[in-house]
Amino acid sequence: MSHADPNCIFCKIAEGQIPSRKVYEDEELLGFHDIRPHAPVHFLLIPKVHVPSLQEVGPEHEALLGRMLALAPRLARENGADNGFRVVVNTGPDGGQEVYHLHVHVMGGPRPWRVG
Repeated sequence: MSHADPNCIFCKIAEGQIPSRKVYEDEELLGFHDIRPHAPVHFLLIPKVHVPSLQEVGPEHEALLGRMLALAPRLARENGADNGFRVVVNTGPDGGQEVYHLHVHVMGGPRPWRVG
């Protein structure tokens, strides 16, 4: 597992080569607003280490995944999803994954949300 993929847009965002509207950052994780939001609150959480998808996750990633999911509720509330939110991890082509860097979508806010 490499730390970064030079061709990965999310690795470039994590390294600061491409700007983003950050909602969170620490040594392991980055949270930023989705550029095509599907809900009033819609941000992504990504590991800074390059993991192509949830399909490639192993036991060595358990703590990282736990941190991502444990952080989601706090960030959702801080960004205005006070009445609930959805967490989505698209995996592989049949799962709708568009960027092959593990990421968690956190979506919330007043409904109805845009579909598609």
